[in-house]
Amino acid sequence: MLLAVDIGNTNTNIGVFSKDKLLVNWNVASDLKRTVDEYGILILNLLNSLNETKIEAAVISTVVPPLGEIFKEALRKYLKIDSILVSHKLKLPFEIDLDDPKELGADRIANAAAAVKLYRLPVIVIDFGTATTFDIVDKHKKFVGGIIAPGLKIQANSLSSFTSKLPKVKIEAPKTAIGKNTINAMMSGIVKGHACMIDGMIELCEKELGAVNKANIIATGGFSSVLFPNLKNPFNHINKDLTLLGMKYLYELNK
Repeated sequence: MLLAVDIGNTNTNIGVFSKDKLLVNWNVASDLKRTVDEYGILILNLLNSLNETKIEAAVISTVVPPLGEIFKEALRKYLKIDSILVSHKLKLPFEIDLDDPKELGADRIANAAAAVKLYRLPVIVIDFGTATTFDIVDKHKKFVGGIIAPGLKIQANSLSSFTSKLPKVKIEAPKTAIGKNTINAMMSGIVKGHACMIDGMIELCEKELGAVNKANIIATGGFSSVLFPNLKNPFNHINKDLTLLGMKYLYELNK
């Protein structure tokens, strides 16, 4: 079985694959204060909840490099396995056409890999994490660039942190654009405003791609379903496991 560890700024997603099937995935907090032993014991406890716990290999994607090293050592110490770290140096199913390929984050590499394997090109992958990222692969399998914008939680937290009267809010889709109270007005600005940004950016990206057909729009991340009904042009696919699937594919290409 393959263990895939996707380390984000806020949460870490841990998945277990048996052949081509994702058996289970867990979300834990990304905490730099935890030690190698704490993460090792945590992983063992999670695996003990499965009937089969024989992990033969691991792949790690991280946007927090120190946590990547902690997880790598924890897996070596507690599971006796080495890990493949996702980076631009791996064998990839696409060409990176950027000014500096090493700037491309591991999660975005994994998303692009999954998109190339699973979907029609050109493709725009939109990942709703701490940041909202767009990753664009053209019809020639070139990763031509992307977009990075503040995520929904960042926007909500910023409004409550930098203003004296605006409260902390739970992010959910408003029914109308015009808010009749403070909470609804905030939700409109955050959710519907974000949706308008996405619609506009997709339109700009498609113009720059020069695609005869519209790009294939793939969404992943926790807020995909919140934004879906607020878009002018809905996503073609929502795949919540896209990053883990991309990591598995990259492991297979590089084992």
